[in-house]
Amino acid sequence: MLHTKVSVKLRKSELRDEWYLYLEAYPVFKPGKEKPQRECEYLNRIITTPMWDKTRPARINASGEQSFKPQRDQNGIIVCRSKADREVCIFADNVRNLRQHEYDNAELYSEMDQAIAEKIENGKANFIEYFAKVAENRHKKGSKGIVINWNRVQELLEIYAEGDFYPFSKVTLRMLESFKCFLLTAPRGGNKSAIISQNTAATYFAIFKAAVHQAFIDGYLVISFFYIIQVSPPRSHLCQVLFGLGICLA
Repeated sequence: MLHTKVSVKLRKSELRDEWYLYLEAYPVFKPGKEKPQRECEYLNRIITTPMWDKTRPARINASGEQSFKPQRDQNGIIVCRSKADREVCIFADNVRNLRQHEYDNAELYSEMDQAIAEKIENGKANFIEYFAKVAENRHKKGSKGIVINWNRVQELLEIYAEGDFYPFSKVTLRMLESFKCFLLTAPRGGNKSAIISQNTAATYFAIFKAAVHQAFIDGYLVISFFYIIQVSPPRSHLCQVLFGLGICLA
């Protein structure tokens, strides 16, 4: 979206040799309007001694004479011969600066509102469903062992969530800590009564964090937890696990 710019403009009086000062804002985007609008605000101020920039021609006036744009100083303020007019132009520029600040803030809040709305919408999405899609996209041609591990992590997520739905809004640092503890005492698959080993828990947690990191890349999460938490098996085994996932440890 284009940035709205506010400028001080002059409009020639039809009856006298004097000029009205007004503010022009463009482009202004309004709901229900397809095209950008041009907003004008008259300041109820008049000057009579503006100086013209002969190198910047403007429109041809009603009498067929070439008009020119006003001279401006290094701050963009219209230059006048009389001190009174110069003070009026400084006043106009102060109002312009205020209006520019208002438009800038409106654009900022509009972008922030959109980002917040997207974050709220993403927070409603199902992380477990997303996890399954990541597993499918990553390992279409993966080994049987890798596919089994990702499927088992999804099963454990569903046990942890007590169902097949877990919103992204609940995927927080506290949740990662909780899921890590859950994995350390998680049951083995295949109706086995024992719990999984610490090395297996590390493998599963690395898979889980890879999916969480992908969610960060895809914009579902505003922070990556990838390097924050880990289950602590022997480092050699962890390196092998991460290498198998395409992840390098520093």
